[in-house]
Amino acid sequence: MKTVEVGNNVKVHYVGTLTDGTEFDSSHKRGEALLVEVGSPGLLKAFDEAIVGMTEGEIKEITLSAEEGYGARNPEAFQTVPKEAFGSEFQFEEGQTVQGNGPYGPFLATIKQLEETEVVLDMNHPLAGEALKFQIEMLEIIPEGE
Repeated sequence: MKTVEVGNNVKVHYVGTLTDGTEFDSSHKRGEALLVEVGSPGLLKAFDEAIVGMTEGEIKEITLSAEEGYGARNPEAFQTVPKEAFGSEFQFEEGQTVQGNGPYGPFLATIKQLEETEVVLDMNHPLAGEALKFQIEMLEIIPEGE
């Protein structure tokens, strides 16, 4: 039986939850399996490593520490930006996740505090500081050339 190796293209379904069972992501809910080249950048390293050695049809559950996931929370990762940077139609809400483009590319941030003309953003990844659980189902190991 063929097993996943670094460099293989594979299709997986997964469900990601926090340790309290709160679901934060699911390929099932999006209705689309994740297609990935094993060993390429883009996936969490520990998730990628967990796929290696799996066989088609196998289901695996893994738990990642905060460090293996999105890292520890950085208490200094806050930035104050003018509200006008969001556009006049934007509806602000504390706790809301926003996406933007910075000098290093796209980023996610959480609105931590609203002020009269400014917004304080928590630039930590929304899942920073969290242990993450994943259920991974290996759907297909795609043969080379396809």
